[in-house]
Amino acid sequence: MATEHVDVLIVGAGLSGVGAACHLRRDCPDKTYAVFEARDAIGGTWDLFRYPGIRSDSDMFTLGYSFQPWTDPKAIADGDAIRRYVRETARRYGVDEHIRFRHRVLRAGWDSTTARWTVHARRDDTAEEVVLTCDFLFTCTGYYRYDAGYTPDFPGVGRYAGRLVHPQQWPGDLDHAGRRVVVIGSGATAVTLVPALARRAGHVTMLQRSPTYVLALPARDRLADLLRRRLPARLAYPVVRGKNVLLGTVNYQLSRRAPKVVRSFLLRAAKGRLPAGYDVDRHFSPRYDPWDQRLCVAPDGDLFAALAAGRASVVTDTVDTFTPGGIRLGSGVELSADIVVTATGLQLLALGGMTLTVDGVDVDLGATVAYKGMMLSGVPNFALTIGYTNASWTLKADLVAGYVCRLLRHLDATGQQVVTPVAPTDDALSPIIDLRSGYVLRSVDGLPKQGSRAPWRLHQNYVRDVLLMKHGRLDDEGVRFSRATADTPVG
Repeated sequence: MATEHVDVLIVGAGLSGVGAACHLRRDCPDKTYAVFEARDAIGGTWDLFRYPGIRSDSDMFTLGYSFQPWTDPKAIADGDAIRRYVRETARRYGVDEHIRFRHRVLRAGWDSTTARWTVHARRDDTAEEVVLTCDFLFTCTGYYRYDAGYTPDFPGVGRYAGRLVHPQQWPGDLDHAGRRVVVIGSGATAVTLVPALARRAGHVTMLQRSPTYVLALPARDRLADLLRRRLPARLAYPVVRGKNVLLGTVNYQLSRRAPKVVRSFLLRAAKGRLPAGYDVDRHFSPRYDPWDQRLCVAPDGDLFAALAAGRASVVTDTVDTFTPGGIRLGSGVELSADIVVTATGLQLLALGGMTLTVDGVDVDLGATVAYKGMMLSGVPNFALTIGYTNASWTLKADLVAGYVCRLLRHLDATGQQVVTPVAPTDDALSPIIDLRSGYVLRSVDGLPKQGSRAPWRLHQNYVRDVLLMKHGRLDDEGVRFSRATADTPVG
């Protein structure tokens, strides 16, 4: 029985995977493709996370696709709206008809003699093994584990008599109305959860070991509202998108070049939204510079409003031990809690946990070097999507998908079959993700590295990457093109 074959296999049907498939439909309509999705729904992150208040921490004019205008009123949107947007985009381009749900990719092997990948997947609904071959393998799985978040080993947690939950597995039956809630963490999830829970809870405490920078931004984009009244969405959208890309780039570059200036601005802004005498230095002044970790966004300053109203509070301390009624802190103070939410981060997992081989040799991801932040040295006809850490994920995902389409057209036009990145020589290597967040530092050694210069350097600069990936050479020093070795004459 012949194994099914497609030109391109996309792994993942979240924001990146749906976008990649849409790019293929638009730019390479002659290519056959399939999308394997381990879960049973479109949406990825935006279908998985269901905790109260779940929303984007980037504006939707840049988190949205370049080819599909975002038309909802809110620029910082809730998870339901984002999930609808991804699903409607998939339907509009016919991508939903190519998605195979409950197909979990386990391993893939490249064969140079045929210039093909053989991909092994398991159907989680039937336990059946599925084998498929493809010419190009495109993984859009993100970089964290979907089945479990990260929770530290807290002392005494077994004695706690209340409800303990992680945002990644939020229980649908959890009623927090009138309850005392402690949210452990200070990242984007905690900053989202605290004001959302505070609307109905008796009181919410954000317990943080150390502070995070929090920036209040309008939930609606004024320019977008103005342009929408005067222009069609297809004309207004790129204008607002360009404006937000520019502002984000300026924010990041200024943060790296003048961190003290940006730090001072962020602390003054926080102080202006909090009651007089609030200890901003203790609770909102991190030890690191802005953008060493991602800035957290509070739409319309909702976190600050909850604190100012007394519905929530921030405690900066450490966990000594859980007690039957709550948490005893390092200072000796005990926080009473009916519910404890461990917003303590993610667990990194590259390629959704799948393994790769090239001609029978295992690929050690930690020993590879990323080419243009999207391909791996020594791994032919393969791409992965890793979005920006300092801007919207989809800005980079769009560029990666567009670049893959350029490569596929180039292979066809030149009569080649294979594109293989090569590692830089005598180059200083560094982690591909340059954040100092805990979830990155815990697992970064298992991720690909990056070099010190293009095309092996991930610059975290959208404008620069547009020039490199939309208009730059395809046949530069970082790759080699070839045909299947079975087609190569001997002698």
